[in-house]
Amino acid sequence: MSVIPADNSIAVIAALMVLSGGSMLLAKTRLGAQVTGTVIVILGAIAASNLKLIPHSAPAYDFIFTYIVPLLIPLFLFQADLRRIVTEASRTTGAFLLATVGTVAGVTVAALLLDLSGLGTGSGVPEASREAAVVGLFASTYIGGSVNYAALGEITGLNQDASFFSAATAADNLFSAVYLSLIALLPGLTAITRFFPADTQETNSDEAPAAITEEQPMTAVSLCLAIAASLALVALADSLEQALGLSGWRYIILTALVLAVATLVPNARNWFSGAFELGIALSFAFFAAIAAGANIPAMLSVAPLLIGMVCILLSVHLAVLLALGALCRLTLPELLTASNAAILGATTAPAMAAAKGWRDQITPGVLVGVLGYALGTFIGTALFKLW
Repeated sequence: MSVIPADNSIAVIAALMVLSGGSMLLAKTRLGAQVTGTVIVILGAIAASNLKLIPHSAPAYDFIFTYIVPLLIPLFLFQADLRRIVTEASRTTGAFLLATVGTVAGVTVAALLLDLSGLGTGSGVPEASREAAVVGLFASTYIGGSVNYAALGEITGLNQDASFFSAATAADNLFSAVYLSLIALLPGLTAITRFFPADTQETNSDEAPAAITEEQPMTAVSLCLAIAASLALVALADSLEQALGLSGWRYIILTALVLAVATLVPNARNWFSGAFELGIALSFAFFAAIAAGANIPAMLSVAPLLIGMVCILLSVHLAVLLALGALCRLTLPELLTASNAAILGATTAPAMAAAKGWRDQITPGVLVGVLGYALGTFIGTALFKLW
């Protein structure tokens, strides 16, 4: 029994939103900014559930997994005008594709060195498929982020093992925060910078270090339209999945539909102003719901293997990125912005670029981060099927 009963859905969702809002506020402090809001909300929800303040499982969590998670893909991808990504962020897009190669190489090396079939034993996924599921899950999250992580969790079935999924989420975000601190130091190391061309600051942008740039202000109408369009696209994707007999391809179809809308109707990002920020708020609630299912002893039992896998993946990712980036004569700011976008997503990449004074990387950081949301589900699913 918990202080908030599992059947009191309003109170459970209220608790998740309090954790989400509190984490966002703490992320604005000096220490919180180093840890990141995502890590704070995950640790807070794990603590709250294991202290019996909120339940480990509840119908409210199922509601979030069933109805909120699919909405995240359209809300984030309305910014994904592929023509804009190519024209405004061509060099950083090239760096992001190298970062994607680094992630695929990293997860492959980790899977070859470690036996990952022992992870996710409570998910119901057959042992022969578990390693493939873990490969797809971590490839997706280190190409795009939380949206892809949620999608692959459902596609692979690993989200049925609450303790593993929570532990994987915690390891992912904790080490992502550590990785962010590491790459922020690289531009000051002469031993690294001498292999790369100087940053020419090709543009003189005076853009503010915002998480996302909007041409139109957020309004009640734009938010309503964003929710309506997102629900309509999810419903259309589900209908197409059923009509075409493509079971398990829901998120691939949905991603393709949203990309088509964002590219063919570029004004969509203005009509749906605020969709990205709404997606961030809902993703925090999603992380809190995942983390609430964590059982600490069960988490600790898989933690060493998860930590080893994430460390190998990130190390190979960075090594491949820097080696290929040096060969392609990309600048260090372009490579590190792209790596940040791949590992942590479109919110932290422009913030780091602004903090480091790389003004020409603020908008590209947002755009390639959004590109990651689009690519992560495709590549993660492909690796899962191939493995």
